[in-house]
Amino acid sequence: MMDQANKLRDLVYTKNIEKTFSFKNRLITVTSGKGGVGKSNFTLNLAICLSKAGNRVIIIDADFAMANIEVLFGVVPGKSLLNVLRGESTISEIIIDGPAGISLVSGGSGFADLAALNEKQVDFFLESFTYFDENYDIVLIDTGAGASHQVINMVKASQETIIITTPEPTALTDAYAMIKILKSLKTMPEMFIVINRIDNRREGEEIYSKLNRVSHRFLGLELKLLGFIPDDNFLLRAVKKQEPLNLLYPKSPSAKSIQEICNMLLSSENRFATGSGTRSFIDRFLSLFSR
Repeated sequence: MMDQANKLRDLVYTKNIEKTFSFKNRLITVTSGKGGVGKSNFTLNLAICLSKAGNRVIIIDADFAMANIEVLFGVVPGKSLLNVLRGESTISEIIIDGPAGISLVSGGSGFADLAALNEKQVDFFLESFTYFDENYDIVLIDTGAGASHQVINMVKASQETIIITTPEPTALTDAYAMIKILKSLKTMPEMFIVINRIDNRREGEEIYSKLNRVSHRFLGLELKLLGFIPDDNFLLRAVKKQEPLNLLYPKSPSAKSIQEICNMLLSSENRFATGSGTRSFIDRFLSLFSR
């Protein structure tokens, strides 16, 4: 297994030397320490806000256990990244059109199977992924919840990560555990915090202050807050109707908060203009198998 991983890593590095790619897009993973914190709903509605701002946006649903984005889209994808890995389909053939001009790709078990590829499959997969660099401005990867090996590897390979949490003690504990893991990395991704389902702004500020204080004291890390999302009934109504909150109830408190978070995120762009993009993400992701 280790020999195979080393070959994959060497193959990726060789291709990077031989070819020069222009990484114009921005890849952001959205993750959480535990499930049930509203990560997938947030990802979908953030994508819609980003699209309305004039960006070409695609979501990769990489939650292999519970593909919630697909449910929120109201679709059952016939193909996934696994078909691309096997050389059965191209990236463009597995893309699903979504609301407000956004697109979706099902991860299937694609990322989980990267280590089992032969040289020809790696070549095809890497070349296919340049499609995202050329056709989208922002790629959002909705990871599974928790700190599984697959989730941690995806976050490690990213340059920007949004961590979603809620005021519940277990959610905060798991969010801190995720932050601690990322802080231990040799190259730490840019981390943003979003606190979901708050009763009021004061509660959100207190939760962030507490989480930031602990991170600063024990990790020497100042957390970057993207924003708060209030708990309201409009989101539940939208979920039941299988329609995005920011399209169905754009003036609801939670929808407005997600729009503000979108604005904050866009104001922080260009930090990783060099060496970013989906191709770079896959390069880094594959290299992790040899560590």
